[in-house]
Amino acid sequence: MQMQAENRADQVRIVEFKETKVAAFEHRGDPKSIDASIRKFIEWRQQNRLPPKLSVTFNIAYDDPDETAPHAFRFDLCAATDQDMTGHPFMVNKLIPGGRCAVARHLGSRAHNAAAVYLYEVWLPNSGEALRDFPIFFHYVNVGPHVQEQEMITDVYLPLK
Repeated sequence: MQMQAENRADQVRIVEFKETKVAAFEHRGDPKSIDASIRKFIEWRQQNRLPPKLSVTFNIAYDDPDETAPHAFRFDLCAATDQDMTGHPFMVNKLIPGGRCAVARHLGSRAHNAAAVYLYEVWLPNSGEALRDFPIFFHYVNVGPHVQEQEMITDVYLPLK
């Protein structure tokens, strides 16, 4: 049985996130089909020699899969890079804007992110903070086929005004 670290208010940090250019694969549609998008994204990373150890991995979550119709779900798979994606058939350039963010660390499976739930449902309503006009995003601290589910580390960023 996997143990999940408890997320508490004293584990939430406020940081200044540095503006980051990314190449993004825009997954649109049913969250159940995201595995095909992930495979395509990984293939692109391999072809472009941008492994996670050289290019930080982010995901941008525009929608909550539990509250969004499958056809309307939006989720970006991103790799930090300055490479120009103009004319690329399925990758686009995007920018994760700099600014204040609340950050909580999630340990374990990325299938259900307890830190994201905690930030939205517990921390934010009690913090006196307000959300900025950018969605929650995830920094996958360790990724790859060698990382076991129970060893996964994800920093969850909630952009603040």
